[in-house]
Amino acid sequence: MKFWDLFFVALMPVLETLLITLLGLLIATQRFNLLRSVEARNYLNNLVFYIFTPALLVADLAETITFNRLVEMWFLLVNIFLTLVVGSILGWMLNKIAKTPKHLRGLVNGCCTAGNLGNMLLIIVPAVCEQSSSIFGDSSTCSTYGQAYAAFSTGVGTVFIWTYLFIVMDTSTDKSTKKEINSDSVICSAGTLERFPPNITESLLTSTDSVSIDDLSIQPDHELPYDNNGRKTPILDNITSSITKCMGYVKVETVFTPSTIAVIIGFAIGAISPIKKLVVGDSAPFRVIISSASLVGEATIVSMTLVVGANLLNGLKKSGISIFLIIGIMVVRFIISPILGILIVKAAYYWGFIGSYSLYQFVLMLQYALPPATIVGTVAQMLGNGESECSLIMIWTYFIATFSLTLWCTFFMWMLEV
Repeated sequence: MKFWDLFFVALMPVLETLLITLLGLLIATQRFNLLRSVEARNYLNNLVFYIFTPALLVADLAETITFNRLVEMWFLLVNIFLTLVVGSILGWMLNKIAKTPKHLRGLVNGCCTAGNLGNMLLIIVPAVCEQSSSIFGDSSTCSTYGQAYAAFSTGVGTVFIWTYLFIVMDTSTDKSTKKEINSDSVICSAGTLERFPPNITESLLTSTDSVSIDDLSIQPDHELPYDNNGRKTPILDNITSSITKCMGYVKVETVFTPSTIAVIIGFAIGAISPIKKLVVGDSAPFRVIISSASLVGEATIVSMTLVVGANLLNGLKKSGISIFLIIGIMVVRFIISPILGILIVKAAYYWGFIGSYSLYQFVLMLQYALPPATIVGTVAQMLGNGESECSLIMIWTYFIATFSLTLWCTFFMWMLEV
């Protein structure tokens, strides 16, 4: 297929995302005033978080996942973890090179660490499959697998981001510059968020206790910690203790979000054949359950993208972060990370960890080229640092992502077709 044919295949889903985002930005302006208020965005965002996205994940996974397919996708889970590790290392290097102000180190590292594994994959992957000139074969088969890959990435990504990203941003933030967070600043009551940060698109599930790792100390290499009897403890025990401490900072309720629970339910329905026969298929006696979930889930992508656009309006009014830091984040996310992603996926294919299915490899590579996850704003608000600067970073990175994603998707498809 010619380059320009591939370019237009990649351009269409990105343009769809951009147009819906611009619509969200437009209706959030003072003239229309539909998503201008924080309350309006919170209400729509809570619907996306608690209702639309879980319904979409359950429906997609139940219909597309089988036990054999779940086994085949094991490297997708590993790849998501690798995207976070690669991003956090690059973010740490950017902070060192740019000499980032102490209060912004956690935000910069977070933007480099986590890509938007939510609505971006849910939009781009199925849309690419639906193009008549797609390289991924029959559109129905491609869409079936594509939805499974995107839904799996969304659910698993939620778990990894809430654990790994939080630890990375907290350890990168200078503790002396942290703002005190009042216990009533974020309250989760009766399943509804009373207050919600205006610069993000994922809802926040947290307890009223602030999370900190101030008490975690790092021992010098030449010293070993002592136990209660004054004896030096083994290095292995010290490592185990540190891991246990780190895991103690991760709140269970932030990991088991509605999306995570939906993924577990979707996996159970899809992988267990007797259950799947009851709810999936034209002859299934309880097919109305999955069909209803699918109908509700169709509102996810549009609603989520509208909120993203509305939240980006805040970025037009914010300042306080160097343009060079924003450029550095974009270089990490849109140049260095995708190149490393190609090398990782090709190495995995060479060593036999993944098969030859081009769509699978495309999704794996695409995970490295995504703009920063909007959930970074949630964590920044929790830690009390950089939440205002996050909006400015988001508006620039998502604007540039319109061009970078198109070019990278084109290059990925060209490379997989050769």
